[in-house]
Amino acid sequence: MVKRRHHGGGRFEKAASYARAVRVGPFVWVAGTTAVEPSGQLHAPGDAYAQTQYALRRIRLALNEVGAEMHHVVRTTAFLRCLKTDAAGFVRAHGEVFAGIEPVMSAVEAGLATPGMTVEILVDAVIHDESGKIDLP
Repeated sequence: MVKRRHHGGGRFEKAASYARAVRVGPFVWVAGTTAVEPSGQLHAPGDAYAQTQYALRRIRLALNEVGAEMHHVVRTTAFLRCLKTDAAGFVRAHGEVFAGIEPVMSAVEAGLATPGMTVEILVDAVIHDESGKIDLP
């Protein structure tokens, strides 16, 4: 089976010994991803919609690096700073990106480490053809 890893350069990846994305055969897992820019600055503090868009772009890149695409995503999990204030922005951005794909989705309220951070997203994907068939070498 194919096993691939992608390291996105996140500040904790090396210290914590983890990869941004791991693929084993047709299965892909992407680590919790936030809107922290390469400079270390938080993108759009307090804006769940903009942070979700940014995090999902980073997730798309991580998936692509291991040979997957957004239409392969089967599950998303979001950790939101506050469901009451941040869910609407998250749902809007998620809906735009996953229109027609419709993975299962969960969102939970969680304490996030950086002030102004509203969302952290992780995804699971299965590489498959249009009919849903997967190849297991």
